[in-house]
Amino acid sequence: MTNGGLAEAVSSHLPRLTDLRHRLHRIPELSFQEHETAAAVRAELDRLGIPYVAGIEGAATGTVAWIGDPAKPCVALRADIDALPIVEQTGVPYASTHAGRMHACGHDGHTTMLLGAAAVLKAMERDLPVCVKFVWQPAEEGGGGGRVMCEAGVLDGRVGPKASAVFGLHGWPGLPVGTVATKPGALLAATDSFAATFVGRGCHGAFPHMGVDPIVTACEAVLNLQQFVSRELDPTDQGVVTVGKVYAGTATNIIPDEATIEGTARTLHPAARAAIQASIRRRCQGIAAANNCQVRFAWTDGYPPTINDPAMADYVAATAKRALGPDRYLTATRASMGGEDFAYYLEQVPGCFFLVGVERPGAPAGPPLHSDRFDFADAAIPVGVRMFVELATNFTKA
Repeated sequence: MTNGGLAEAVSSHLPRLTDLRHRLHRIPELSFQEHETAAAVRAELDRLGIPYVAGIEGAATGTVAWIGDPAKPCVALRADIDALPIVEQTGVPYASTHAGRMHACGHDGHTTMLLGAAAVLKAMERDLPVCVKFVWQPAEEGGGGGRVMCEAGVLDGRVGPKASAVFGLHGWPGLPVGTVATKPGALLAATDSFAATFVGRGCHGAFPHMGVDPIVTACEAVLNLQQFVSRELDPTDQGVVTVGKVYAGTATNIIPDEATIEGTARTLHPAARAAIQASIRRRCQGIAAANNCQVRFAWTDGYPPTINDPAMADYVAATAKRALGPDRYLTATRASMGGEDFAYYLEQVPGCFFLVGVERPGAPAGPPLHSDRFDFADAAIPVGVRMFVELATNFTKA
């Protein structure tokens, strides 16, 4: 199909896709609870005549479908379907009808884009040079749905054909509508977390010498942990240590027995990920010992870094330039320290995660992701649909 023909095919679906996106926005659901959303996805697949697997082991709300000849190379396309526990403040007529839940990260847009791609590709199924697999994944927002889907076999051939490559996208504030960006290598960070409880000995606040103060110890740790990034990480690398929770005590004149800090550690490659864990643990233990405290330390592995295959990132760049125009592709100059469980897919097969602009032209800078005022830009829908379709139909030429 020519560029003009494909653009026309995508445009013909836009009224329905816009309405679908608004319907999905009204019914946001949290991780692994996306039953209405999954039903909406499956109803659309039924309408298109695309068979699917409804529910994956460990992920009842996951949906996987495929079209084309399974004997040909298989290109997997993924969208996430879950929402966030946020009270929506957008004021749009299609605002959330589920109290305390909101599509504040654009997953309603991602889901819609993949359904649009399925509609376009289904119409050209007989001529597809590849088999195309569609993955609607639950629980990206901290639930690790990507890991569950991969462990259940959505890429390795246990659920549908084995994938040769995988692509995913995310709407991105700060990028203008109509543009696409990515980079080879690390695009997003690992999302590990830690907790350290410093155990002292409580006493009266007027007589601190009669106890061991865990609050002072915890405060010292909060400041000291930043030294990993400034003194142990290569200055040309990126890393973040953020302590987001500090809690201790019951009264202003009592030194408590314990004080706890909790935080997140973000790194871009396995060596830095191992080093930051060792450093934070060592520093907490050393500070505790220096202050005559004990420490209970816990580390929780989050999502791995999202690391794009270089050849697949080049393919996305070339595809965007050809399909959208050479000025519509922007190379991401550096990684974001946000995280994504698409990383699990990229650990299994070559692929690329890319960003689709949702910044409306001529409008003030929009709210960021996870804001109670964020609303996915409908004008970005055809861009995502077009990219998914082009990545699938041109894969054998890559």
